[in-house]
Amino acid sequence: MTPTLVRNQLGADASAPADAGTRARDWAEIQERMLAPLYEAVYDRMEVGAATRMLSLGCGSGLAMLVAAARGAHVTGVDSDRERLALARARLLPDAGWDDAPAHSPHPARRRARLLEDGVPAPVGADGAPYNLITVFEPIGCAAGDSEGLVPALRSAVPLAVRGATVVLTGWGPPERCATAAVLQVAARLADTARPPRTEPGRWRPTLRDDLEDVAARAGLKPDGSGRVSCPFGYADVGSAVRGLLSTGLFDTAVRATDRSQVEKEVAEALHPYQREDGTVWMPNVFRYLVCVT
Repeated sequence: MTPTLVRNQLGADASAPADAGTRARDWAEIQERMLAPLYEAVYDRMEVGAATRMLSLGCGSGLAMLVAAARGAHVTGVDSDRERLALARARLLPDAGWDDAPAHSPHPARRRARLLEDGVPAPVGADGAPYNLITVFEPIGCAAGDSEGLVPALRSAVPLAVRGATVVLTGWGPPERCATAAVLQVAARLADTARPPRTEPGRWRPTLRDDLEDVAARAGLKPDGSGRVSCPFGYADVGSAVRGLLSTGLFDTAVRATDRSQVEKEVAEALHPYQREDGTVWMPNVFRYLVCVT
């Protein structure tokens, strides 16, 4: 747990309202950074730099794009979550849009990034050339139906890339390697308490070994390597952990089956084994990524 992480999260209130704006901020301020090691590992392997023209599907609040732009990449992000996209815009384009960002801008990322509404990819990369890297950094594999929208999105995006472009898919690692899986099981148990039990898409399920390969096959992609990355989830306190985890959407089915207060209470209880003496919460996790070619 770094001092910065603790300082930024102290005072979090797990009973904060669950409106869309608050949830998006919880994701951006608490949860999104937990996946930073995954972003860095993928970019190192793909040698992301000035020659990279990246399309980020499900870009969220833009941290992965910011990291790539800092390496010199031209990045385009799309997302259907307007609240997260607004936060990404504030991060990447705080003063000007893509077209009118001055060439002498002290923030080069502003000249190499653009964000698109409603999850619709543009026909060319941000510098006027086709994409050569497509990334999906929203991990799949622990919620029923979490890949259903991904396959058509990939099919739409691939024609916008150069022939032989790289596509990187990401997912949760094996449950036995992810401490957070035990906490996520709370979502499934609470969904089962409803009468009748809630079984709609989004309900937690154990990660399967070939989740990413299945998506690649359905999207017409050819696997070309894979990797695993340690992404521990570290929080300043239980309240921050509850807010961060609920911002992922993985507990939405449980909230609909019971109520938010009940979910918050039981998630907090499930976090106790991972709470340290100083009050911080630490959960080791492993995430997978699959490298594919178009």
